Amino acid sequence: MRAALSHREAGAVPCGVLRHRQRGAYLAHHGPAPEWHVSSVERVGMTAYPLAPGRPDPLGATPVPGGVNFAVFSAHATAIDICLFDAAGAREIERIALPARTGDVFHGAIGGLGPGVRYGLRVTGPFDPARGHRFDPMKLLCDPLATRFDRPFRLHPSLFVGGGDSAAAMPKAIVEAAPTLPPAASRFAWDGGAIYELNVGGFTRTHPEIPPPLRGTFAGLAHPAAIAYLRRLGIAAVELMPPTPRIEAPHLPPLGLTDAWGYNPVTFAAPDPRLAPGGFAEVRAAVDALHDAGIAVLVDIVLNHTGEYDETGPTLSLRGIDNASYYRLDPADPSRYRDETGCRNTMALDRPAVVALALAALRRWVLHAGVDGFRFDLATVLGRREDGFDPAAPLLAAIEANTVLRGRARIAEPWDPGPGGYQLGAFPPDWGEWNDRYRDTLRRFWRGDPGQVGALATAFCGSADIFAARGRALTRSVNFITAHDGFTLADLVSYAQKHNDANGEGGRDGAESNWSWNHGVEGPHNDPALRTARAADQRALLASLLLSRGTPMIGMGDECGRSQRGNNNAYAQDNEISWFDWAGMDRALLRFTARLLQLRRRCAFACGAAAVTDAEIAWRTPEGAPMTPALWQEPDRRTLVALIADAPGKALLVAHAGSAPVWVQLPEITDGRRWRVLVDTAAPRRRGTAAGWLEVAGRSLMLLAG
Repeated sequence: MRAALSHREAGAVPCGVLRHRQRGAYLAHHGPAPEWHVSSVERVGMTAYPLAPGRPDPLGATPVPGGVNFAVFSAHATAIDICLFDAAGAREIERIALPARTGDVFHGAIGGLGPGVRYGLRVTGPFDPARGHRFDPMKLLCDPLATRFDRPFRLHPSLFVGGGDSAAAMPKAIVEAAPTLPPAASRFAWDGGAIYELNVGGFTRTHPEIPPPLRGTFAGLAHPAAIAYLRRLGIAAVELMPPTPRIEAPHLPPLGLTDAWGYNPVTFAAPDPRLAPGGFAEVRAAVDALHDAGIAVLVDIVLNHTGEYDETGPTLSLRGIDNASYYRLDPADPSRYRDETGCRNTMALDRPAVVALALAALRRWVLHAGVDGFRFDLATVLGRREDGFDPAAPLLAAIEANTVLRGRARIAEPWDPGPGGYQLGAFPPDWGEWNDRYRDTLRRFWRGDPGQVGALATAFCGSADIFAARGRALTRSVNFITAHDGFTLADLVSYAQKHNDANGEGGRDGAESNWSWNHGVEGPHNDPALRTARAADQRALLASLLLSRGTPMIGMGDECGRSQRGNNNAYAQDNEISWFDWAGMDRALLRFTARLLQLRRRCAFACGAAAVTDAEIAWRTPEGAPMTPALWQEPDRRTLVALIADAPGKALLVAHAGSAPVWVQLPEITDGRRWRVLVDTAAPRRRGTAAGWLEVAGRSLMLLAG
């Protein structure tokens, strides 16, 4: 017989030991405390846990006076057991059936437990894949709303059908107390400040000033050296690539690869133990440190699918709790999944229970970590109904209405691979959206593609054709040239083709259409002229981005020349390919980028929210003549000249993608002053003044102030 688990081992509090303050707080939020009675559960030794019906809300594990309330949704299960484990998470010491059911929520309050107890779920029901049911009580499941896990998720044969009991291979959830401090108001403002997309694991992995135990974690991100770098750069917000618990796709371990990015989540309401060994407390400390430095924090969250993969994948959580409710299944064959994400399954985010799960997870990131908003991966899935995308779909409407979430930033990746999945510009007015049309326009212009001047002017002015028509502020256009998907900035100007051999997929992965160029040589080269040309192109791209109207986003390391060796899909490269290269930084490019960000903060035009008017900007030919409809259509035109009425004076921007220099007629300034050179991407140290005719180097951008 197994030895009984003491209250101390289980992280429990003795039944009946209640603090007046704790009871009062519980009553205020949840109603009457449980009335305990001795349960008839299977005992381990002489231990018995008092049991009460508890409450069906909130979902998940919630400490209550004298115990913990558990609530789990499943429309098709016949029973749900809470499995308690020892302090090491290795030995199951009790299995307790939830005693009550309200609608489709199983619930119960178990006395003698408290924060720190480790647990999992076993769910009983039909194993009938033909009807969409995959219940298997041999599989220990994680609570989808657990806020902390004791170890990372790793693939193991026992997690798959026929693999036996999976308890030994599964991480255990840890009960945590609710946060005691409410989050402050969102620090993110749609005022044109720059977003910096970073990978928490890769950002500090090789930072020489951060202690090795902290590298690659939220504690590393909170370190003064990391904070100082971000402050010197001058960004307004960080966007953290998915920090939730993740698991590798089944094809990666045999290749010796692992997930570096986090876009294959197991659950949504906790930080990954690899990134935050200290749980949400560690995340909150990092968020507070960034806030103290004036930097807002956005979390990239993946609600559209899970790492349970397709019907051949592991059973970790939702598949075993209620597969037919949580996922979209093929109506012709419910044993298979509808794949509208490209990730082998799709969450059914238009169903009430799944909406409730998503809302609860988002609320936890706000209430426990204090984050300022979210970027939603493949966000079209969030608005999908059975018949396609709807901007008033249940989840989108619920996020808008939720009192905790509606004041937080919401940014959509406005596409998915499913039918009708491209929805740029279709999200609710308060949402920001990743603008890939902006990305492609800037790449094609600077690559030298014909007929791009008109598209560049539209993109530079905030893509009003996409956003202004519905009365949306142009700062809701999240402009970017590169992001985690695709080439880095340095690789964009160094590779004409992707080089993804290290991913082990025979080059089949990653985007084919990159609008990239290599200056005649593929990959790195020591030729000084080639290196100079590539550096100039990076500066021109960055200047274009940071002087455009909208909200700019910079990819991690693009400000200092980070390369992924031509890999445009480094999701499985948790190594030097995807990590920030602190030793190899291009410090001159870093200084140039920081200066551009300083200029942007003083540029009323770039940070404007309204559509650009004729009084605000005038388009000119290099010779000083007004642009006409016919001139805009000329395929060989390579120069954009914009005269901007920017408070307190005027500005002149010239973007020239031709290979040879061009002479530009400078407008006269009425009081006889000369134009001051603020930016010249061909000669980044250039300053001084100019009047009359100005020579603009090939493949360069200049900004002058009058």
